[in-house]
Amino acid sequence: MSAGSPFSQDPAQTAAFARLSAKLSARPHGEASPLKAVVIGGGTGAPVSIRTLLSLDAEVSAVVAMADDGGSTGVIREEAGSLAPGDIRKCLVAMARDHDDPLTRAFKYRFAFAGDHALGNLMLAALEDATGSFPRAIEICEGILEARGHVFPSTLDPVVLTAVTRDGDALTGQAQAGASTCALGRVSLSSEGSIEAYLPALRAIEEADLVVLGPGSLYTSIIPNLLVPGIVDAIRASSATTVFVCAVADVQGETRGMRAVDHYRALASHGMEGLVDYMLVHSATPLSPGACATVENDVEAVGLTYDEAVELQSEGVVVLVRDLADHMHPTWHYPEALREAFCTVLDIDERRSARVFRP
Repeated sequence: MSAGSPFSQDPAQTAAFARLSAKLSARPHGEASPLKAVVIGGGTGAPVSIRTLLSLDAEVSAVVAMADDGGSTGVIREEAGSLAPGDIRKCLVAMARDHDDPLTRAFKYRFAFAGDHALGNLMLAALEDATGSFPRAIEICEGILEARGHVFPSTLDPVVLTAVTRDGDALTGQAQAGASTCALGRVSLSSEGSIEAYLPALRAIEEADLVVLGPGSLYTSIIPNLLVPGIVDAIRASSATTVFVCAVADVQGETRGMRAVDHYRALASHGMEGLVDYMLVHSATPLSPGACATVENDVEAVGLTYDEAVELQSEGVVVLVRDLADHMHPTWHYPEALREAFCTVLDIDERRSARVFRP
């Protein structure tokens, strides 16, 4: 093996998550039925919400973007003709019953001598080939990991993400778009054939009590799901409360220089206008007139001014501003803070006319 760790760094696998317990009820008013939550996203962000919601004893499903074409996933897509396994694998690991179990650890193991492939990626690709069904491959892996929820691809069609930067440059592929040196302005999906949503993913969204977008890469993990025909319609048709977990820090080229309000505007312009009920925004200090989240621990936070928060709320988005960062890893969300924010959403959802954000 290589001298480095065979396990990639993952914000959903920190020690802080091991300290989460299921002490809190996902239903603040004592309802008997468990909360049905759907996390929409991909990458390393969606697992953060998955593990946090599982700590609330929620019934959690994940709807995962299928546009990934970088790293191990990109090689498997190109050479094996498989659907994108990487983000599916990460969500499956987040749902594993025992994160210290050898099988769970092996599932995320990377082989430096074999193209840095993750074992879970290879297993999903091999099982897809053996069964002739990517969903069946996922189901088998859910069983292996004793997953506490279900993972659904947003589509079973081999899609390609295309992007246009704010400077007008065109980029093809999720990996190129994610590595852009200029913030993106618009993304779209293409395929050799039609693009159709995976029906169980639509059903999970339609039956959800809570839909969580993110955290994660805005244009390359969250929005690609919304571009699949039927996904936004399912959100609109559901009675779920929809929460957008905005990124903590400005660390990615695809959103470089974008403020929290810009993140929301990007969602709105890609189909989510009028559909976001709550937006969780990080700020290490209370938000007040004239104040704005800036630089903390040498990390530039995704900024939001008091006036911008009021503007968003005038459009029907309840803005919750909290210190959400893991101060050991200041670009990541701290699970206990995120769990408290989710509980706040559940608690105030029925009284939206009350004070809607605490600056």
